[in-house]
Parts: sequence; structure tokens; C-alpha cells
Amino acid sequence: MSRFQLIPSHVMAVWRRNFMVWKKLAAASMLGNFGDPFLYLLGLGYGLGVYIGEMNQIPYMAFLASGILCSSAMNTATFESLYAAFTRMYQQGTWESILATPVRIQEIIAGEQLWAATKSLISGTAIFIVAAFLGGIQQWETAFLALPVIFLTGLAFSGPALAICAISPSYDFFLYYFTLAVTPMFLFCGVFYPIDTLPSAVQIMAQALPLTHAVALIRPLLTEMPLTHPLLHLGVLALYAIVGFALASHLAARRLLR
Repeated sequence: MSRFQLIPSHVMAVWRRNFMVWKKLAAASMLGNFGDPFLYLLGLGYGLGVYIGEMNQIPYMAFLASGILCSSAMNTATFESLYAAFTRMYQQGTWESILATPVRIQEIIAGEQLWAATKSLISGTAIFIVAAFLGGIQQWETAFLALPVIFLTGLAFSGPALAICAISPSYDFFLYYFTLAVTPMFLFCGVFYPIDTLPSAVQIMAQALPLTHAVALIRPLLTEMPLTHPLLHLGVLALYAIVGFALASHLAARRLLR
């Protein structure tokens, strides 16, 4: 059977298993989802925003809120697809147990990817609410369209992270991925300032990274900035999700089915 011919009920069984486990810790998880963005937006949006005023002709609070929304989706999906997935794959042996059923490794990866995107959506919704209370949303006509984009962003970051998870010998290995991939995206993909202020070589690099395209989609949906090239941005995020899924499926199969 082809790698992309997945049985939906098998994929959703993996998703549901992760959801049932998460429900036991949902209260503490949701507190973190609300607390962290509140501190970021309060400390930077109000504190730094007083000195900056406007950025790209919109209040800095609104500029920052959309960036934090995207970076939170990246971080949530990445943490879930690295640390939590590695625990299920290696420490607990959950994936091997699932493979004793008719569920294939590709369906496990798809279920994990959907679950990571779901957690990104949960986190993004919490930040959306906080941003609304702090005045970080200007354009309510299109604001709710940002939520499905957050889900797609979670898929885009989960796929590559699951590929790293499949080759990782230990939790310490993930530090390389954060240092070389996640942190540079957090700093250089437009979360805190426009990327056109960067040197041209760095701008070209940033255009190849998924967080740049997530920000380019979501910021205009929440603010009065114009939305340009939406199909390009959606296509890049979808490409990262699909290629990440294919690579993670291959690497996980090589590790678990050898």
C-alpha cells in the first residue's frame, strides 16, 4: 500500500489515544498556554511597545501578537513531535505496541502529526483570546481565518520534527535542532520585526523557512496590513507538512521495522 494511502480510522485512533492521555493534564497545559503569551504580550507589547509605538504602520502590540501566535504554533508542534513523540516511540514503546495492530507506521506518523497540529491550534486559540483582551487584534472580519492557518502551521512544523525524532538517539539530540532551526526562525522570520530590515542574504534564507510564511499569512488576517501571495504561503506550509510526513514515515519505518 502506498505511503500516502492512509486509513482514516487508523490515523484517528492514534490521534484519539494521544488526546485521551492529554486530557488528564489539560488544566495545567491550558494554564501554560494562557500564561506564556500573556507575559510575552504584556512585557514586550506594552513595555517595549511604548518606545516603538508603531511598526509597519500598525501598533506594535498588534504586530507582536500575530508573531507570537505563529511562534507558539511552531514551538507547540515541535515540542510535541520531539519530546512527547520520542517518549512514545522509545521510552514507553507505545508505537511498537500500536504496530502490533493493523495500524501501519505511516498512520502512526499521520496521527502524531494531526495531534501536534491540534495542540498548536489549542495553544493558538489561547493566545488569540489573550491578544483580543490586550488589543492585539485589529481586523475582526478576517481574524478567525487565522485559526485554520495555525493548524496548517502545526502540520508544517510537526513533520520535520517527527523526522528528527525518528533518528534521535536521546533527548539531548533535540538541542541541535532547536539551536540550528527553531531559534533562528524565532529570531529572523518576522515575529518581532519585519524581515526587510535584515541583510539581503538573511532575507533570502528567511523566505525559505516556514515560519516566515505563517507570519505573512496570519499578520494580515489580524491587522490592517495587506495580504499578498496567500497561495504561495499556503503552498510552502503544505509542502513542509507533506515532505516532513514522507521523510518521518521513511525514517521511523527504518528504525522500528528493521
